[in-house]
Amino acid sequence: MTPAESPAPRTADDLADLFRGAIRSGQLGDGERLPTVRQTARDFGVAQGTAAKAYRALEQEGLVVTRTAAGTRVAPGASRAPQTVVERARELVEAAQTSDVGFDETVGVLRALWSGHAS
Repeated sequence: MTPAESPAPRTADDLADLFRGAIRSGQLGDGERLPTVRQTARDFGVAQGTAAKAYRALEQEGLVVTRTAAGTRVAPGASRAPQTVVERARELVEAAQTSDVGFDETVGVLRALWSGHAS
């Protein structure tokens, strides 16, 4: 997640809202690692304490789990999709964009594949 994806958050609540939205929308999948507090503070130009407060709020809500040496990760069941699905979806989007395949065509391919596996 980079600052260019949305307006720059300035407060811990803003940061928590940004990550909360990314988790709930599936942009960040279950088990996916969040940047360190230090990196988040640097990326968004806020104090480390502000970033840490945002991460604590997300942890209190059960959206992330923080473990020493393992970092902060999206909690199981918090996202719309597991990390592997999110990663594969990102790969599909990149491949489609690189090949100049539009959104509707890409979704059509997914629907056709899904239908073939649904039976």
